[in-house]
Amino acid sequence: MAKLSFLAGFGAGYVLGARAGRERYEQIRRAYDHAKDDPRLQSLAGTLRAQADHAVAAAKSELRDR
Repeated sequence: MAKLSFLAGFGAGYVLGARAGRERYEQIRRAYDHAKDDPRLQSLAGTLRAQADHAVAAAKSELRDR
């Protein structure tokens, strides 16, 4: 079932990407490159990662206690 979902998502992404064309791809790529180098986003990503780690640890602890 998971493999089927993956293939469906891949196919949809391929079709939508092919329709957008190379120019749109380059535009998205430039925006991504610009965003990943932004120190504010790096800081936000670190904060979100720490919160996610904390939430996972809390969930594991809760499951162990049951």
